[in-house]
Amino acid sequence: MENKSLQISRHDPVEKPVPVEGLEVTSKPSAQAQDLEPSSALVSEALKLILESALFRSSKRGSQFLRFVVQYRLQNHPEPLKERTIGAALFNRPADYSTGDDSVVRAQAREVRRRLEKYYIAHPSENPVRIDLPVGSYSPEFRWAASRRAENSLAASISFPETSEAVVPPEPMPAMIVPGMQSNYRKLLFAAAAVVICSVAFLVVSRLTTSRSPDSVISQFWSPAFASSRPLLICLPKPILYRPSADVYKRTAKSPGEFDREIDRMTHGPHLRADDTIRWGDMIEFYDYGVSKGDVEAAVRLSNFLGRQGKDSELRVGNGYSSEDLRNAPAVMVGAFSNPLTIGMTAGLHFAFVDDDKGTRIQEQGPSGRSWSSKHWPVGEDFGLVTRLVDSGTGQFVVLVAGVEASGSDAAADLIVHSDGLEKALGNSSKDWPKKNLQIVVSTMVEDYVAGPPKVVAVYIW
Repeated sequence: MENKSLQISRHDPVEKPVPVEGLEVTSKPSAQAQDLEPSSALVSEALKLILESALFRSSKRGSQFLRFVVQYRLQNHPEPLKERTIGAALFNRPADYSTGDDSVVRAQAREVRRRLEKYYIAHPSENPVRIDLPVGSYSPEFRWAASRRAENSLAASISFPETSEAVVPPEPMPAMIVPGMQSNYRKLLFAAAAVVICSVAFLVVSRLTTSRSPDSVISQFWSPAFASSRPLLICLPKPILYRPSADVYKRTAKSPGEFDREIDRMTHGPHLRADDTIRWGDMIEFYDYGVSKGDVEAAVRLSNFLGRQGKDSELRVGNGYSSEDLRNAPAVMVGAFSNPLTIGMTAGLHFAFVDDDKGTRIQEQGPSGRSWSSKHWPVGEDFGLVTRLVDSGTGQFVVLVAGVEASGSDAAADLIVHSDGLEKALGNSSKDWPKKNLQIVVSTMVEDYVAGPPKVVAVYIW
């Protein structure tokens, strides 16, 4: 019988092909194997499913960005997609704007990549076509999902021989034990087992000695979060931040090249007098900056505390989280007047954040309700509010850590990561308080924008 060869083509061989009798291996893919990119119609269908997902419905800019770059690629433009092209088309930037001074496109690309990654984790088999945005490029890639790609590659590159004979792989050689080594092998095995047992015992003892007592106030406060298998989300707000453009710096430079470098513009202000005027176009919105110092310090306190308790956490900044995320996991929301979610969740509660003609403050309900507003900086007093909602509007356990100013947020976070502070706040409360909602108002003395220890001012439980 004539023995025909089995031909296998490989796109990216990692090893030099080894000849095998009855088997021919080639490194050059066949024409059929090369033509594996999905059609435009399938890519458009995959894009539609992605944009209809909750991850992209909650991000208007992210949806616009992804739709634009995919359609640009599908239209086979001869010019590669550039940052300036996207900025002018989607973000109303001038056609010749300085991309080095304005990172709006880069920031949005990072956000789209993050959302795409989360989408494919949540929907691993929803569509056989995958759309990726490689790092360092604004041109998307279209490819088959792993299972479909594997099927196409095999179908395109393998031709089976017309024979009934099967290729039988060689039997594996039996393990060999050299005489005299068996006793040493057993000793090594026992030693390895002893090391594993000691390591496990050490981890268990360490966990027991560092964890809080199940009956402690701090454990009861956080018990709904610890009971969840999902990581706790720590959500930081990111208010809008504007910076003077590079042109403003260059116009006001007192010596040639003074503000030519970004590091000089980041660490110094332009030379402007109090009565100088600049155009609104001279101010550029920066998406990578704007997180408050006090909010960051609060997030660090919370993250360190959760790590000591063995609880996983995820930090989300700005629009890095959606309403769907908050419905699926417990969360800590940081910030007040920079965070619309905090304002909305505390509206109507016993203590709420208010901003009116009397200024920003924490206000107690009722005609004789107390109010707390921050004093002047750099030395003064700030106030923070802890709100613990066992079953919030999201359906999950939520803790709101916020202040009239950012230092108040830091003080509020400080209270709920130390048992002594919570003990003073809740030690005399009824025994069923862990099952209830509560709010705690704290004050803190602030010097040089650094918050001091929190002091409990008022507590309300319902």
